[in-house]
Amino acid sequence: MRQTRLPPRIVALRALPCAWMAAAGLAPVAVRAEPVSAVVEMFTSQGCTACPAAEPVMRDLAHKPGIVALTLPVTYWDYLGWHDTLGLRAHNERQRAYARARGARQVMTPQAIVDGTAAAIGSNRPAVERLLREAGQTTPLPVPVRAEVQGNRIVVEVGASEPAVPVPAKAGKLDGKDEVWLVPLLKRRETEVEGGENDGRVATYVNVVRGLERLGTWTGQAARFEVPLSAAAVAQADSWVVLVQHAREGRPGRILGAAKGPGL
Repeated sequence: MRQTRLPPRIVALRALPCAWMAAAGLAPVAVRAEPVSAVVEMFTSQGCTACPAAEPVMRDLAHKPGIVALTLPVTYWDYLGWHDTLGLRAHNERQRAYARARGARQVMTPQAIVDGTAAAIGSNRPAVERLLREAGQTTPLPVPVRAEVQGNRIVVEVGASEPAVPVPAKAGKLDGKDEVWLVPLLKRRETEVEGGENDGRVATYVNVVRGLERLGTWTGQAARFEVPLSAAAVAQADSWVVLVQHAREGRPGRILGAAKGPGL
């Protein structure tokens, strides 16, 4: 496990520009969708010697019903001799924002974040599974989300929060700052590491995040969003997920709902 201390200031997560979006109110009823019970984000690096042990954890989670498992390679270990071929600085910023929200002074790899609030060492399978149980692994996330491809568009429907979505105090109130995100990803990628501490190893990732595109704001009422299918076809991405996430002071918070894209 590697750690790095947070800088004095943190850059808030920024949304990528959305090519086109339409939102319209729908009847305040639950949206029928395959239930998602938890979202696990794994922050990792090809240059971290402790990170390969987290890869089988993610592969297993990705095959569990109701779990959205996302791999987010970071770049802050690139100075060790190998530049992560999948790393994005936006992932660094997202992980640091999570740390600041929890009052943590350091970030580490591998690190698992469950539902945007709880953290564990990513290679510690019992710890990750404990967080999933505490999050209610068999209980769907409180906000129903349905997403599907219709022609050349991705259509997202987010259900209304009725009854009111219970949100822990640490996650903040539902105050109109909840956001809907499209997350393009690579379903699987094997990369041979040719330098640094993992020289000669092959990193085998599932559901590698290749971007974050903000579709709009969710206010608690049923809403519909549309975006061109091309918005998900970035950096060799071959699928996507949708997240509904609380935002607090520009930082990502509790994940309230999610939907899987094709082949996940």
